[in-house]
Amino acid sequence: MRSKAVFGGRTRPKGSLVISMKNRIRNDIILALALLLAALAVWGVVSLTRKTGEYAVVLINGEETARYPLDKDAVVEIETEDGHVNTLVIKDGEASVTFADCPDKLCVKQRAIKRTGETIICLPHKLVIRIEGGGGVDTVV
Repeated sequence: MRSKAVFGGRTRPKGSLVISMKNRIRNDIILALALLLAALAVWGVVSLTRKTGEYAVVLINGEETARYPLDKDAVVEIETEDGHVNTLVIKDGEASVTFADCPDKLCVKQRAIKRTGETIICLPHKLVIRIEGGGGVDTVV
């Protein structure tokens, strides 16, 4: 006669597939760490392969209105068709918005941009500043 182990009020034959709660938690932690490491690896590859851009392109209502090289420092007042104003500052190869007369000023709070594909957006003024050039990597995740 084969011996049997008692499990949850039922008996199961020895050697049957029974995963303890301790093993399940350990396996869940291993899976979470593996997913985290994979995400960090993808982020690292994308970050390291993105190139520094060459131009800050200004779009108002989806149409390009100006293009400024990032290698020359400049302060530019951008006036929209509605008479609203944003100040674009290009310094040390980075572009940032330092002033806007919109109510939320989210564009001013965004960090400076310098890599191909990065943008600063002012929705109330329908203004987009996008970094182009430099042969950057286009990625779809």
